[in-house]
Amino acid sequence: MSCDPPRPSQLRAAVDTNIVKVGERTPAPALKIETENGVRVSIDHTDKRLGLNLLMAAVGTTDVDFFNGLIGQLVVAGSKNGKPNEDELNFMLSVVKGAEPRDQFEAMLAAQMAVVHTQTMSFARRLANDGSIHQQDSAERAFNKLARTYTTQIEAFKRYRTGGQQNIVVQHVTVNEGGQAIVGNVAHGGRGGGKK
Repeated sequence: MSCDPPRPSQLRAAVDTNIVKVGERTPAPALKIETENGVRVSIDHTDKRLGLNLLMAAVGTTDVDFFNGLIGQLVVAGSKNGKPNEDELNFMLSVVKGAEPRDQFEAMLAAQMAVVHTQTMSFARRLANDGSIHQQDSAERAFNKLARTYTTQIEAFKRYRTGGQQNIVVQHVTVNEGGQAIVGNVAHGGRGGGKK
């Protein structure tokens, strides 16, 4: 992509003027792939600068180099038989946008999750359609590894977003007559409850 990086004030103004109502984002545009003279990725928007600003905001960055790098990696990951696939690219980009990344780390993890998901589904298709036992076993192993990886990525995304804190909400507590309720941190001495 050959757009000049937007200044932070331009990015903020573009995003602010395109918010329909509080809490709702204007949909970021899709990408187009042209392959006439090599591979060229462009923004499917009438105003290229606004489209770039919307896409960058949707992936949690103001750094055009990061954005271009991430899109380039998604283009390669979404290629089929060595050829860039526009539908696959826009699907993976929509996964990243849907995660609403707050920073570049979240954007990278969301991009990885999009790639792992597409590969998981590819191996699910192979598992359902491959004929030989050897091919099915291979597809099953890859499918299982990818599915576990995806689950781990979701957990990592949640931990990163929440700062590793877990919140437990107790909705209802009943204390019968003679019982005690303890609110706060509780520590005990281990087995038998006694301290040494």
